[in-house]
Amino acid sequence: MSVCCLNKIHFSDLSMTYLCYTKTSMNLQQPTPLIPPVHPDVQMKSLPFYDVLDVLIKPSSLGASTAQRYHQEKYFIFALTPQQVREVCISRDFLPGGRRDYMVQIQLRFCLSETSCPQEDNYPNSLCIKVNGKLFPLPGYAPPPKNGVEQKRPGRPLNITSLVRLSSAVPNQIAVTWAPEIGKTYSMSVYLVRQLTSPLLLQRLRMKGIRNPDHSRALIKEKLTADPDSEIATTSLRVSLMCPLGKMRLTVPCRAVTCSHLQCFDAALYLQMNEKKPTWICPVCDKKAAYESLIIDGLFLEILNDCSDVDEIKFQEDGTWCPMRPKKEAVKVTSQSVPKIEKHHLTLFVKMTVN
Repeated sequence: MSVCCLNKIHFSDLSMTYLCYTKTSMNLQQPTPLIPPVHPDVQMKSLPFYDVLDVLIKPSSLGASTAQRYHQEKYFIFALTPQQVREVCISRDFLPGGRRDYMVQIQLRFCLSETSCPQEDNYPNSLCIKVNGKLFPLPGYAPPPKNGVEQKRPGRPLNITSLVRLSSAVPNQIAVTWAPEIGKTYSMSVYLVRQLTSPLLLQRLRMKGIRNPDHSRALIKEKLTADPDSEIATTSLRVSLMCPLGKMRLTVPCRAVTCSHLQCFDAALYLQMNEKKPTWICPVCDKKAAYESLIIDGLFLEILNDCSDVDEIKFQEDGTWCPMRPKKEAVKVTSQSVPKIEKHHLTLFVKMTVN
């Protein structure tokens, strides 16, 4: 025998008013699980391509259950203010690819209810979302089942603007259904965001300033300092002026402060690639290279301006550099170009030498 309980909670936070309904089926013989806080102190990881304008629903717990075989469902309601409606409506513009969309969007995010650090997007199992009664299709493809077990989709923010009622007079409802996991609790949140473009992020990166060339010179000296425990001494370091992403000459030499290598990649191309598919992985060392850790290298900018006809340079122990120009081809001498020495002349030369 099971019982259906309905809890109704009212929240009011300045311009935001929303309702939350919880519907859970549980076995009466099961012990009641600990109820997580409705608003856990969860922080979402910031997204470089979005500026948060307003929080429509702050991180709210989906709840947890020890009964893993049951699906759970939770309802959230939020209302937009007249100003928020106006911001969305006037923001419709052309996006890359020729499609039209709102640059100011209503964004839905899910994450684990962890408070130790900012959380990345993470979907609960068997996630199903309805906005105002209409099914919201999750982006991308779910990975195929492994050993008969359903695999989780990679988490990402969800743009639900197309299903939201753009009116301050009518509230919006989000219905979330998921399969609970023992030991894991998830949170959901809704934001009003402005979508940014890669040229704008490049402009912001330039505004951060250019890293002093002396930083790179110090790194070069550190790398080329003789290690007393090593039998091999490195006295020079060759670095390419070609971007490893596009195989073209660097225009905005960039790397993450978390990277230990000198090799740069092109900032404009790196941002364009992450605009299409955000991975934020360094193309040189395959480690995380988050947007906030990117710097424009002043030394490489000097080199690119001073040396326009080479694709590779060599750094010396003292931090100086020299261009690596391709060696000229050696002139091949053919046998036809060498004059033949006749036999009797050679014999005469030998005799004269002996005497």
